[in-house]
Amino acid sequence: MIIYQVYPRSFYDSNNDGIGDLAGIEQKLAYIKSLGVDAIWISPFFKSPMKDFGYDVSDYRAVDPIFGTMDDFKSLMKRAKALGLGIIVDMVISHTSEEHAWFRQSRARQNNKSDWYLWADPRPDGSPPNNWVSVFGGPAWRWDAERRQYYFHSFLSSQPDLNMHNADVQNAVLAEMDFWLDMGVSGFRFDACNHIFQDEMLRNNPPRDNPGDALHPYGYQVHVYDQGRPEMLPFLEKIRTLLDAYGAFSLAEVGGTDPLTLMGQYTRPGRLHSAYSFALMRPDYSAPYVRNVIATLEEHIQGPSAACYAMSNHDKPRVASRWQHGRDRDATAREHLALLFAMRGDICLYQGEELGLPQSDVPFERLQDPFGISFWPKFKGRDGCRTPMPWNNALHGGFSKAEPWLPVDPIHVDMNVEHQESDAHSTLRFAREMIALRNARPELHKGNIELLDAPEGVLAFSRTHEGSRIVCLFNMDTVPKKVPGFGAADIVFGQHAEVDAHVVRLGASGFCILQA
Repeated sequence: MIIYQVYPRSFYDSNNDGIGDLAGIEQKLAYIKSLGVDAIWISPFFKSPMKDFGYDVSDYRAVDPIFGTMDDFKSLMKRAKALGLGIIVDMVISHTSEEHAWFRQSRARQNNKSDWYLWADPRPDGSPPNNWVSVFGGPAWRWDAERRQYYFHSFLSSQPDLNMHNADVQNAVLAEMDFWLDMGVSGFRFDACNHIFQDEMLRNNPPRDNPGDALHPYGYQVHVYDQGRPEMLPFLEKIRTLLDAYGAFSLAEVGGTDPLTLMGQYTRPGRLHSAYSFALMRPDYSAPYVRNVIATLEEHIQGPSAACYAMSNHDKPRVASRWQHGRDRDATAREHLALLFAMRGDICLYQGEELGLPQSDVPFERLQDPFGISFWPKFKGRDGCRTPMPWNNALHGGFSKAEPWLPVDPIHVDMNVEHQESDAHSTLRFAREMIALRNARPELHKGNIELLDAPEGVLAFSRTHEGSRIVCLFNMDTVPKKVPGFGAADIVFGQHAEVDAHVVRLGASGFCILQA
């Protein structure tokens, strides 16, 4: 499955208030369909105080007014289904907003919801119950004066974590999923899967041996007790039972200390269909590193489940900048797209990635992300990958007639959709060709993968299906490479690549897909 991720605040603004919305997504569905993808994952549009831009849910069954109405969502879904596109809803079930009715009742110990969140007494000296710290910085415990206890929050203090050990909480969360499944959604992407359970004994996390590269105290610990807990596995089986009743799809976001192994656990038979991690969203783009990611996932994820590969999303710097390393921007972006769509498994394509958009440099005074505001300038936050989608060269790149919630990058305007549609050699045209090739070739969308030995700096693997074999070669280095052809001679697709006497010459950012 190829999934196109839409970050609704930044996709298209239909009512010119500076914020993208559901009606805007519907207006651009024909464009999304033209890419050749199968489904759309929409980041949260639930009712929310927006302290973490929708990842702090105050009502799972309501659309936040900034995104439109429930009728807008139903209209979007109806149109998507008519085009053959599935709609995947982003479920945030590790935590809610502090404004959610469940939390207000839990704080007041009402309606049998006293332990629906992770509450704990202070230690005798009044300090938090253990050493857990927040992903976004500072202690992970906040004192509540009304209840005279601490509550746990993995992220912002306004995002209290649910106590998923409570069977009633599990049933309530499943009921929220059932609401959307009844409406006809195609499945869910589960946010922060490794954060859904915590150790019931509240044991202290051990220290990390070498925290020298840590951005803040979170990186000083090995997170064995506040995330990645084994109690998650039976709950995933409950989710799968619900999904199977509707024929729905599931995708987990998995982070943590050993995410690739955890992805394997979360996708075992009877659990989730697919999972992705941040492994290919790191600065390292070397051939050995990417090869190791592939090998590890092949070891841990067994069919019929599959890994999901993603190189960019709304949380990490865009791959076109992160992996450029002095190479030509457009050629490098195209190589990364080719690599992404040559992988075995499901694929996530983040909005604008098909245009080769680089990371934006949002000035401090325009930052919206609390994570970036807290750690500027060492860490500039997530806003640089969340800037509005450029549709044409009009005001604000055609995203909105009003001042957008984040500034539109002038470089992005030059790379807008309308311009790239008219350029036969654009990255957008390339992305469509590569997706069409993947869809047309069973080796790429169904086949097995075998890693091949290759010269330093070159990533090589074959894809095989029912006796047909293709070889995929990618020069991940900054200098040209000479590679054996592995018995293949004809280039099916490629760039900066030549085949001569069974030897392949790859320029910088060169790649080729060969028929064996």
